Amino acid sequence: MEEVTVILILIFTTFQMLWLRRRQIEESERNIRELKRRRERLRKRLEFTMESADASLFDELLRRRNQTLRQVIASFRRRRPPVTWIRSRSSEWWDNTVSGFTDGQWIKHFRVSSGTFQYVCHKLQSVMERRDTKFRLCVPLRKRVAIGLWKLATNSKYRNVARLFGVGITTAWRCVSEFCTAVTEVFLPRLMQIPDPEKLAEISDYFERRWSVPNCVGVVHVSHIPIVAPQEYQCDYLNQQDWHSVILQAVVDGRGLFWHVCVGIPGSVHDAKVLKQSDLWQLGNNAFFQPNETRNIGGQEVGYYLIGDAAYPLQKWLMKPYFDTGTLTGAQRTYNSIICTARSVIDNAFDRLQGRWQCLVKRSDCNVNLVKSMVLTCCILHNLCESRGEVFREEWRWPAAPQQPTVPVYQERVTEGTEVREALLHYFASLQQLTINNCT
Repeated sequence: MEEVTVILILIFTTFQMLWLRRRQIEESERNIRELKRRRERLRKRLEFTMESADASLFDELLRRRNQTLRQVIASFRRRRPPVTWIRSRSSEWWDNTVSGFTDGQWIKHFRVSSGTFQYVCHKLQSVMERRDTKFRLCVPLRKRVAIGLWKLATNSKYRNVARLFGVGITTAWRCVSEFCTAVTEVFLPRLMQIPDPEKLAEISDYFERRWSVPNCVGVVHVSHIPIVAPQEYQCDYLNQQDWHSVILQAVVDGRGLFWHVCVGIPGSVHDAKVLKQSDLWQLGNNAFFQPNETRNIGGQEVGYYLIGDAAYPLQKWLMKPYFDTGTLTGAQRTYNSIICTARSVIDNAFDRLQGRWQCLVKRSDCNVNLVKSMVLTCCILHNLCESRGEVFREEWRWPAAPQQPTVPVYQERVTEGTEVREALLHYFASLQQLTINNCT
């Protein structure tokens, strides 16, 4: 009985589906017939209208239709102008005020003359120049370079720089970062190279003519650059004066130009350890300061060497003064006096470097990595300004700089370099005696 019921249900369901399908087919056929009747009526109306209408009127309608179609097509093909979605900001100071700056005003605000500014822009054009896009107008090259110089020269906060130049805060940060990268890429190979033998001989001759120090090719010293306490390893960057810093180790020639720079080591590290972690230590150990022809001084063959302070280890290529315990001989005091006089060149170089670029004496609102890049950029720009004879104003020296940490004297464990220092000791003593004899 149940099987019969199931079969009846299936038969009924099948019949119902067939009946519904038949209704759909009949409805579709009626719609098709109705559409055909409407199309036939429209065709007859169109034929009647075309026969009764004036030919000139039909041509005019056709012309207007074609013209409308051409305009629509042209509107799609026409390139739309760039649509900027950045917020409009006022750059009146840069557009109107700076354009009327005299050369003295350029030096006062940007620390370089307008001629040097144009030179920097020209050299960095291939690296820093950007193009407008459909969605954003780029910051012009001159403004990007000016933002970088302004940040280095004044150490203003990014929000103040952004407001002054009419850009966003992120844009100002990006301009500074890209400016430092571009200066390093373009000017570092030209302005801060490891001296070749010919250049070493030239530096040595200058030191001897000016300070009577033979075979000296540079002075090495460090300076602590203040930073905001980083989020990680804060204690490593805390120096002996209880402020956070990174260390700049530099070597200068007799004219105060940097020819080797190491920057970024945390401020808690001793000067001697900074030296050993830098490439300069490798240069010294790889006989970089040993020329093909050494100079005989007091019976000792002496190569090239650097001058450092008491915090450095004595080496054949690194001379330091005698530690004054109150028992120094006259010859040792003479040696110390001459060495310290020659060392003054790097103190003067650091004064001019930090006086021109205030970001090196004030804590900057930048992360540690960008601070390292900024310090290296400042050293390169220092060489650029000094080599181009840029004006340095003495009042730039006066801004209060943080007190540099006092570094303990390096305790000697080896006697390397003692013979060279003794030879220089006797050389300076004989030189002084010769001077006394000439005066008498």
